[in-house]
Amino acid sequence: MSRPVVVGVDGSPSSLAAAEHAAWAATLRSLPLHLVHGYLHPLGSGVPLNPYDLGLPEPSDEGQRMLERAAAELAGRWPGITVEFRQVAGGPGASLVEESGRAELVVVGSRGHGGFAGLLLGSVGTQVSAHARCPVLVVRPTEAPVPVDGPVLVGVDGSELAELAVRQAADEAARRRAELVLVHIRTDHGRAGPDEVPAAADQPLVAAAADVQGSHPGLAVTQRVLDTADPAAALIEASGEAALLVVGSRGRGGFAGLLLGSVSQALVQHAHCPVLIAHPHGHAR
Repeated sequence: MSRPVVVGVDGSPSSLAAAEHAAWAATLRSLPLHLVHGYLHPLGSGVPLNPYDLGLPEPSDEGQRMLERAAAELAGRWPGITVEFRQVAGGPGASLVEESGRAELVVVGSRGHGGFAGLLLGSVGTQVSAHARCPVLVVRPTEAPVPVDGPVLVGVDGSELAELAVRQAADEAARRRAELVLVHIRTDHGRAGPDEVPAAADQPLVAAAADVQGSHPGLAVTQRVLDTADPAAALIEASGEAALLVVGSRGRGGFAGLLLGSVSQALVQHAHCPVLIAHPHGHAR
C-alpha cells in the first residue's frame, strides 16, 4: 500500500496554503493525499472538568465540514488525485507524529489555529520536527503564493543526517526537474564568494556533489560555499532565490543543532520558501 502525503488542516489560511502545496507534492509523487484535523476535549486540554467524568473528546461537525470543503476544492483543482480526510483525537503534535509513521511526507503550515494552533512556532513544531518518522515540509511564506519555480537548496556539513537531506533534496529536484544547489557554510575560514571553488575544508561538499551525480545522472548540480558567522541569516538570504530549502534535523559545524534551536526557528519563521526537514522513513509505534 502506498504511503500517502499527509497534511495538517485547521481551516486557517496557512493550513489551506499547506494543503494546496501538499496536493502538488502528492501529484508529483503519484500518491494519495490525506487531510488530518486534530481535536481535543471541548475545554481545550483534553481533561474533563470533573476528574471522575472520564468523557472522551469527540470530533466536531464544524471540523468535518471544513475538511469536506477543503477536500472537494483540492480534488477539483487537482484532477486525478485521491483525497481522503478525517479528524483524529489528540494534540496536533502527537497526531502528526503518529501519522508520520505511515506517511511518505507530512506537510504543515507555518501558522494555524484550532487543532493546529502555533504549529511549528513552539512546542508543537519542536515535537513534529524532532520526532516525525518521515520528512516534514513546512510551507511558508503564507502571505504570498508559495514559490514552486526555482532551485532546491540543501545544507551540507558531512553529517549523516545532512547526507540524508542531500539524498532527499536530490529526489525532490529530480521530481521538479529543477537545479539542485548544495550549500556549505564555513564559519572559521577567510571570506569567500559564493562561486569559490571548494577547498580541502569543503570536502563534504565535493563528496555530496559526487554522490548526487552518481545517483541522479543528468541532474543539474551547483556547489556554493558561504563564509559567514551567521548560518541562519545566510540560508534565509539564499532561500529568496529558491523554491525549496532542505535541511537535516541535526548536524555539525555550521549546521550544529539545526532545527532543534534558534537556527531552526529562524528558518521556519523567515525563509522565503518552504522548508523540508529531512527524516528517514519509519513506522508508527
